[in-house]
Amino acid sequence: MIKLRNIRKRFGKLEVLKGIDLDIEAGEVVSIVGPSGAGKTTLLQIMGTLDKADEGSVVINGTDVTQLSQKALARFRGEQVGFVFQFHQLLSEFTALENVMMPALIAGRSHREARERAEELLRFMGLSERASHKPAELSGGEKQRIAVARALINKPSVVLADEPSGSLDSANKAELHRLFFDLRDQLGQTFVIVTHDEGLAAQTDRTIHLRDGQVVNTTELKANKKAEGSGPEGAALGNKEACKEPEDAIPNPGEDTILPDIIPEPDPAPFSPTQIPKNHTA
Repeated sequence: MIKLRNIRKRFGKLEVLKGIDLDIEAGEVVSIVGPSGAGKTTLLQIMGTLDKADEGSVVINGTDVTQLSQKALARFRGEQVGFVFQFHQLLSEFTALENVMMPALIAGRSHREARERAEELLRFMGLSERASHKPAELSGGEKQRIAVARALINKPSVVLADEPSGSLDSANKAELHRLFFDLRDQLGQTFVIVTHDEGLAAQTDRTIHLRDGQVVNTTELKANKKAEGSGPEGAALGNKEACKEPEDAIPNPGEDTILPDIIPEPDPAPFSPTQIPKNHTA
């Protein structure tokens, strides 16, 4: 579904990614781990078309996105890629339901269609009763699950998540991680997750290990379990050393930054989603 070939990226004289080749299959949950400065976030940004590689190709569902115009790329991104950030990036003026609806309205879907899809997702998340609440009235875990629902509103081919549970406590973190696998199992959703969380990485179908801008190893879930016993706990033990950060890791100017917010800030004037034209496109 996603094919990266010879991806190279430089920031000034520093080469951050050094010829990355990577394939992501539909329905996989894949984690990307490595020390700070390894190039994880930079790779995720390029995979999500938020940044361009200096060399190489990115093919998503048969489309080489490096060949698209800016307008076509923006449309493709809105339809094919969902994003979840470390911080929820919900718009404080709007309710949970309105936040989830927003990308669909921007993509030109009708208000009715956007609302029905958003309500369906909130039911799946167990958040129907929180639909009318604004972000300030929600817990951290609820806000992050709403952010996941927003990422899914346009039925993307892949959801890219950058440290999605990094700001959550243990209970909410575990709940969010279960949600990713429920979405994979029940909806066939594909996830690529950058994480430092050993437990999450150990449960994913594959773990891509980056170091100094290169893929140094790929670990499959079955191999993890075989190494240390069955179950997520055993897998976590098998993956523990691979997820650790060495003390001499070199910081990367493009690494560990929050991905740009793809939803535009609203005007200061009062707003209702019904005011967005039905034929408006991103």
